[in-house]
Amino acid sequence: MTGLPWAAFAVNLAVAAGAAFAVMLTTFAVARTKGLHRLVDIAWGAAFTAVAVATCVLSAGHGDDGRRILVTAATAVWGLRLSVHIARRGRGHGEDPRYERLLAKAPGSRDAYALRTVYLLQGGLVWLISLPVQVAQYVPVPLGASAVAGAVVWATGLVFESVGDFQLGRFRANPANRGRIMDRGLWGWTRHPNYFGDFLVWWGLFLLACGTVQAAALAVVSPLVMSYLLVFGSGKRLLENHLADRPGYAAYTARTSGFFPRPPRRPPHPEDPRP
Repeated sequence: MTGLPWAAFAVNLAVAAGAAFAVMLTTFAVARTKGLHRLVDIAWGAAFTAVAVATCVLSAGHGDDGRRILVTAATAVWGLRLSVHIARRGRGHGEDPRYERLLAKAPGSRDAYALRTVYLLQGGLVWLISLPVQVAQYVPVPLGASAVAGAVVWATGLVFESVGDFQLGRFRANPANRGRIMDRGLWGWTRHPNYFGDFLVWWGLFLLACGTVQAAALAVVSPLVMSYLLVFGSGKRLLENHLADRPGYAAYTARTSGFFPRPPRRPPHPEDPRP
């Protein structure tokens, strides 16, 4: 058997949606009580972990056990690290300005608007983007070369994301850096090492799902959507619009890659006539 067990996978799709929305609705209830909708960012990684664990339970007896365990562990490590990092970063802070601006446009109840445009939307995105996590666990083929490549790409992405977040956190913790642009470490090679890391994580999980042509065709939707969101959606584009007027940011963008890492460009010498 090399195809997916479609009937069992269809049930899993419904359960995975339930797991994603359960995390988001629980978060909404807590955030509404606290008046702090930034909590949804913490729920993002946790929701993927819930989907991975639910799928691992349901896929028992259908997919290859090695692939099931590897994908579940990889998703949980990525998701829980992200949730813990965001929780620590936001401790003691008020509402995120992004949600303040969004909710200021609410045509009626702010809570109802937040539920529709933030929590339910993100629950749907978790379900869609988690397709490789779900598909991989129903692939009956043992781990092969594509899985090894996926594990390497995933691990590289996790390192970029984790190290980038650590370096930025340490930079911000130093009062001497207040108002300055972070351009050290990985941030000197790409303006978004954490987003680039996320990009690699999801292409890695996609490769882990590529045990069959059917699985690859279904799972590829996820990294394509995530890549679009990171570069053109709520990731890189919004953050750079927010930072555009900060002193020194234009010079930083001129010498540093916008996404894919590369050595920083040297600033031109004042007497060099070349642009």
